Amino acid sequence: MKVNPLPGRKRAGTISTRASLRITTASPAETQRLGRLIGKQAEPGDVYLLTGDLGAGKTCLSHGIARGLGIKGYVMSPSFVIVREYRTGRLPLFHLDFYRLENQQEICGLGLDEYFYGPGVTVVEWAERATGLLPPGHLSIKIEIAPDNVRHFHFAATGEKHQRIIECLRSSNCRVG
Repeated sequence: MKVNPLPGRKRAGTISTRASLRITTASPAETQRLGRLIGKQAEPGDVYLLTGDLGAGKTCLSHGIARGLGIKGYVMSPSFVIVREYRTGRLPLFHLDFYRLENQQEICGLGLDEYFYGPGVTVVEWAERATGLLPPGHLSIKIEIAPDNVRHFHFAATGEKHQRIIECLRSSNCRVG
């Protein structure tokens, strides 16, 4: 994994702060290791919003996050069922996928507050489909596809709560072999 720090940005006069970071992985195994790092740092109420093209690695990263939470077994994409819940780790994982939803009214009917403000960690794939419905504090992860299985992860933390993950990823102390 290659970490490329981007300068954190603070907006004057608001409670919300925003920090950002770019990390590059060179294989699905590295992408899962990155997810594991995130999962190990996760706290109750964390919300991770994943965006990127089809095949970018959203589910691969989610699998790693589940491993970091101590969840065993295969983590499947929730594309067909919209939500998958995993409760066997140190925190529950609520894995949502909005790919098949046509409009925000369908997304509204899912009872998102239970996931966003509950006792677990929420990972949302295709989060861009729910603009305006997402919590103000979150970690946004945009994934870009590059040649040869390379992926560029652009992290942006909104709110102090999620900045700790960016700071951990930026530090040399937050590595998983």
